Amino acid sequence: MDPVVARKYLDRIGRFRILVIGRSNAGKTTLLQRICNTTELPEVFNSEGEKINMIVQGSLERGEHNIEDELIFRSNTGFIFHDSRGFEAGSEEEVELMQNFLIDHATTTKLEKQIHAIWYCIPLTDPARSIVAAEELFFNECRTVTVPVIVVWTKADAMELEAIGQLRDQGLTMKEAMLQAGELAKQLLVNVKTQIEDQLARYKYPPSMNKVNADCGPLLRCTANALDDVGLQQLVISTQQVSFNLNIEYAIK
Repeated sequence: MDPVVARKYLDRIGRFRILVIGRSNAGKTTLLQRICNTTELPEVFNSEGEKINMIVQGSLERGEHNIEDELIFRSNTGFIFHDSRGFEAGSEEEVELMQNFLIDHATTTKLEKQIHAIWYCIPLTDPARSIVAAEELFFNECRTVTVPVIVVWTKADAMELEAIGQLRDQGLTMKEAMLQAGELAKQLLVNVKTQIEDQLARYKYPPSMNKVNADCGPLLRCTANALDDVGLQQLVISTQQVSFNLNIEYAIK
C-alpha cells in the first residue's frame, strides 16, 4: 500500500478498538495495563465520547460496565477497549447484548466505530475448570462476523502453586517442592493448554490462541496476524508501545 494512502486510511480508522471478554478475576485489568505500559486505571467514556468517571479498582474484573463504554488509558490513547460486563453469567439477555454489540460494531460503515479484535481471557487458576459454561456458550453461539477472536491464557503463574501442591502430595518437603516446582509447572502448563485447545477446536466458532506473560509481544503479533486487513495490521503495530522489535518486524514485512 502506498504510504500516503495508508496514512489516510489509518487516519480514517482512528484508533484500534478491542473487545475484552473474561470472567471475574481473569486478569483483564493487568493485561490491558501491560499492553498500554502503565499501572494506572483507564478512563471511561460513553459511546458519545463523554467522560463518565475513573474506574474503581477491580471493577473491570467484576464486569460493572456497559459494553458500549470506551476504556482508554492516558498512557496510550491509540487503543480503545470494551468490557463485556456480566457475560460470564450466561443469561439470555447478556448473550443477546453481546451479539448485538458485535454485529453493530463489525458491520458499521463508520470506520472509527468498528471493532477490530476480540481478546477472550481464560485464567489458568483452576485447571479442572478452565472451560466453563460461558466459554462454551460464546464459542458455540456467538458469531463474530469478520472480527478475529484471540484466546489469551492469563494467570499462568498459578501452575507453580499447582506444581508445589502435587509435589507436596508426593511427600516432598516445602523447600524441596519449591525447588522442583518450576519444571513441573512448565509441563502442567503445556498439558492444560493442550487440553483447552483441543476442546475449543471442537466448538462451532473456534478462536486463535496465544498466551500472556510479562511479554505482551506475542499477543500483539497474534492479533496482527489474525487481521486480514494490512491497514489494520499497521495500525495495531504502530499503536502498541510494548515491543520496538515488532515495529521493525512489520515495517520489513
